[in-house]
Formats: sequence, structure tokens, C-alpha cells
Amino acid sequence: MAEIPLVEMKGISKSFGAVKALERVDLELYHQEVLGLVGDNAAGKSTLMKILSGVYAPDEGEILIEGERVEFASPANSRSLGVEMIFQDLAIVPNLSIAGNIFLGREPVKNFLGIKILDKRKMIEESRQAVGRLDVDIHSTKLTSGGLSGGQQQAVAVGRAVFFNPRVIIMDEPTAALSVKGIKKVLELVRELKERGISIILISHRLPNIFAVTDRIVILRIGRRVGERMTKDATPEQIIDLMVGMD
Repeated sequence: MAEIPLVEMKGISKSFGAVKALERVDLELYHQEVLGLVGDNAAGKSTLMKILSGVYAPDEGEILIEGERVEFASPANSRSLGVEMIFQDLAIVPNLSIAGNIFLGREPVKNFLGIKILDKRKMIEESRQAVGRLDVDIHSTKLTSGGLSGGQQQAVAVGRAVFFNPRVIIMDEPTAALSVKGIKKVLELVRELKERGISIILISHRLPNIFAVTDRIVILRIGRRVGERMTKDATPEQIIDLMVGMD
């Protein structure tokens, strides 16, 4: 019996006005798999993932989680089923602390004289552990996020996604603003998350990163799925040819 995908997207279409961003795209993600999603600019990668994460609703098509059809009216619906997304623009609130950003919308509380108050100590301690795994130079999670470098903000976004033990993590260009050392740490984290049983969808223009950690690669071009390759059997040249239409 064939394995049931953890996530299955069938016939997904999405338009923005006269612009058709996606046209009947299929995508499967299996348990404990790292899937590379690649394509040129405007291929539809981020749009497809924003549909999976509940930011957009598809015009056509369906999403199944472990064979059961689901509908995501919001990112909260998607997160409730274990899907987290690290957005390319990071979605960091600049006037919040690092700890506040990591726990945004899921702040822990404690009882004080019968009243529920924010558990700031827990937020600070646990957020420090979250960013500490990325070996980024952040000496305190009490710092305001707006003053961080691009690489540090990226670390906060990654830490926020992995902290709540999701089943699926979508990483949209997670290494874009990072140094060589930071990129290495993110790739190590991807491998570690896979070992913990988490499935990952990695969007990246950096094909060396895709080939370093993925099991399978899906290629989009101008809103359509144009190919799929097992990473171990593919070459960067083959993937590029599919991306630009030279297949």
C-alpha cells in the first residue's frame, strides 16, 4: 500500500485580478521528508505556500492532511494542524522584544492572586533556548527586534517556527540574509528537524542549499508544476533547465 502523504495539495489555482499566479498545481509532502520547492521569480512558490499556511484561500483545488480534507480560513487554522511558515519578509514586529516575537499570539500566562498575567520569565528563558540553537550573536531576548540585523531577525523567525514542535515547517528563503556561518547553522537545523520527525518544505534560490538537505525537488514555472526529481538522482543543471523552460 502506497504511503499516504502528510500533506497533499491537489489542483491548486490562484489568481490576483487578471494575473494567474497558480494553475492546477499538485504537491505532496511525506512524513519526515525535506522537499525543495524551486522556480524562478513569479513561479508561484510563495503563493502556493501561503495557501498551505492559511494566508490565502485557493480559487480551486483542495488540501489534505494525512488523507483528510482541510480548509484553512487563517494562519491560526493551519498552525492548529501543525503547519508553520517562515515568511520571506520574516513577519517580525519591530517594536516587540525577541521573546515577544517568538511567542506572538501564543504567550504563556501564569496565575497571580487569581489573575492570569503574562509569564515573561518563561518567555525570556525559552526564547533564549530557541535562538541559542542557531548560534547567532543575540545576547538577550529582551532586546527590541527592530534593532536586530537581517541575520538576527531571520534567526528569530526560525526560532519562532521550530519552538512549538510543528509537523510541517515551510521555510521561504530562510538563508537569504545570513552569513556563511548562519547558512550552515540553518542547514544543520533542517537535518536535525528531519531527525525529529518534522517534514520541511524549503524554498530557496540557492541550489547548493537545496541539494545539501532535500530528499526531493518540485519545480514550478510561471504558476505551473513542470517537474519533480529525487535529489540524489538530479543535477543542478537539470533543475535549472526545468526552471527556465529548457527541458
